[in-house]
Amino acid sequence: MKVEPTIAVEELEGKSPDIKNSRESNKLLSVIDQRFEEVLIVAGFLTFIILINLQVINRYVLPFVDIANITTWTEEISRYLFIFVSFLGASLAIRKGESIQVNFLLDRMSAGLRNSINIANTIFMVYFSYIMIRYGYDLITFQLETHQSSPALAMPMAVPYSAVPIGFTLILIRLVQKFIKDTKGIHLKDGVLGAVIAMVIIAPAILMPDHKITLALFGYFILFILIGMPIAFSLGVSTLATVLATDAIPIDFFPQTAFTSIDNFPIMAIPFFIAAGIIMGGGNIIRKLLKLSDELIGYLPGGLALVAIATSMFFSAISGSGPATVAAIGTILIPAMIKQGYSASFSTAIVATSGSIGVIIPPSNPMVIYGVVSQESISKLFIAGILPGILTGFALMIVTYFISKKKGWRGENTKFDMKRMLSAAWDAKLALLVPVIILGGIYGGYMTPTEAAAVAAAYGLIVGFFIYKDLNLKSLYQCLSKAGVTSAIIILLIVMASIFGRLITLERVAETVAQFVLSLSDNKIVILLLLNAFLLLVGLVMEALAAIVIVTPILLPMALAIGVDPIHFGLIMIFNLAIGFVTPPVGVNLFVAASTAKVKIEEVIKGNSVLLVTMLVVLALVTYIPDISLWLVGFMK
Repeated sequence: MKVEPTIAVEELEGKSPDIKNSRESNKLLSVIDQRFEEVLIVAGFLTFIILINLQVINRYVLPFVDIANITTWTEEISRYLFIFVSFLGASLAIRKGESIQVNFLLDRMSAGLRNSINIANTIFMVYFSYIMIRYGYDLITFQLETHQSSPALAMPMAVPYSAVPIGFTLILIRLVQKFIKDTKGIHLKDGVLGAVIAMVIIAPAILMPDHKITLALFGYFILFILIGMPIAFSLGVSTLATVLATDAIPIDFFPQTAFTSIDNFPIMAIPFFIAAGIIMGGGNIIRKLLKLSDELIGYLPGGLALVAIATSMFFSAISGSGPATVAAIGTILIPAMIKQGYSASFSTAIVATSGSIGVIIPPSNPMVIYGVVSQESISKLFIAGILPGILTGFALMIVTYFISKKKGWRGENTKFDMKRMLSAAWDAKLALLVPVIILGGIYGGYMTPTEAAAVAAAYGLIVGFFIYKDLNLKSLYQCLSKAGVTSAIIILLIVMASIFGRLITLERVAETVAQFVLSLSDNKIVILLLLNAFLLLVGLVMEALAAIVIVTPILLPMALAIGVDPIHFGLIMIFNLAIGFVTPPVGVNLFVAASTAKVKIEEVIKGNSVLLVTMLVVLALVTYIPDISLWLVGFMK
């Protein structure tokens, strides 16, 4: 048989411009598909960082210049851009496969059953997105028909409201793309089983009338959590299933709430703090803080471990995030500690545990979430976290000192040197200025928490680009893209929790729970003990931010009923959930530290036992001695 010669692809392309152009077009479309959300997110971040900083500059640097009522229009544009960016970030998070979910049950299933359940979850999420698109379009139509416009710019409100259907259209597209990618190569029977599972789950909502709203809502929510659906969608889909079963509220309420729940200036502090932490966590700022901590306490037994705790306290005042603190410090310190003779399990555990201070010392993203959900002052929450955070840090230092002394772990420096310490402090001055700018700006009455966060993000950009020069356009793009995804996951959680919370309010769930607990005991000490036990259990299985948006509306009325100050209760809740950062199965700090050190999670847990007991002791002090949280707050009144 005669074999025809093979024609090289390059030769074929050279002879056929159409094929070459087609390949180039496909490549271009692929790049656009991969970068579409990222480019818009980065542009949006840069825009509202600039706008909010202009607002602050105009107020204090050029107060005599009125740039067309700059405070009003910059805030309005920033809010609406923030909403668009949040939904774009949610779409990008789906494409990247990033979400907050509970996988401990799903991970124990066979691969086939896991595939089937993932297909069922995708079906529900796609249908929910379709509902948001359909009724979001109706909402835009209503805005156009009633000629509603924004207060500052007289912009048709249909424009900002379009963020909801546009955002969920992108989310739906990414869900379908991910579904196609994930289902390649799976057995047909797994796909059929996934569709059957979806029908079985939704059948009671459609076929059985006269459901109790609370039972349907929490039953579906717990079920979706257990089968590994992202928690944000678990909240939204369980609410939709309950509405289909009970007609408790109109479905057109969903897209309206999706917009109004985040059309809120204080919430914008979250992406700004996240961006500031990411920008400053990977460069010279963290290294200079480590050097200063080493000069201050590195000569003591357990020097590097103490440095990890001290630097976590410093960096907590920049990042507002536990995992970000662990990643920034662990990358540098864990290998150094192991090299100096510390056990790998203890080295990893100390970084993971001290990283939990990141959500207690202000600024703190969980505090912002709690403040928004509870309608309490974020500034008061920030100042209430200072003493508990410092107390936690010192308690961990004391325990670490005695453990290290017993084990014979010492640092390279053998004595304190004032000259070296002052030199390190001067070298770290730009890093030390960050908490001064943030907290000084807020408590000096110069800036709101959101403005302070925006200034911190801009400060990080300026220092990184022009002073330390460890930031370039590529790394800036990567930082802001990452910040967009991380913050969008949180914002989508707030959106869905607001939809979920409407039914909680309608059914008076909080009052029912409060009455039940108060019927068990009227002793404040016992009730606080029960609250702590419940929150610790929640922290074991649920990420902190998700827990805050879900349980705050339920537990806060109970706390108020027994005379607990809402600011104090916020610190109790956040401290409990901070412990959840270092307890499995969720334990996100544990996993970040273990992956950084390439250490088995079991070893980290073993090295963490004494530190965990220390955290529980401090929790008891914070719970039963309110002045630890409220003493500094008293000076604000």
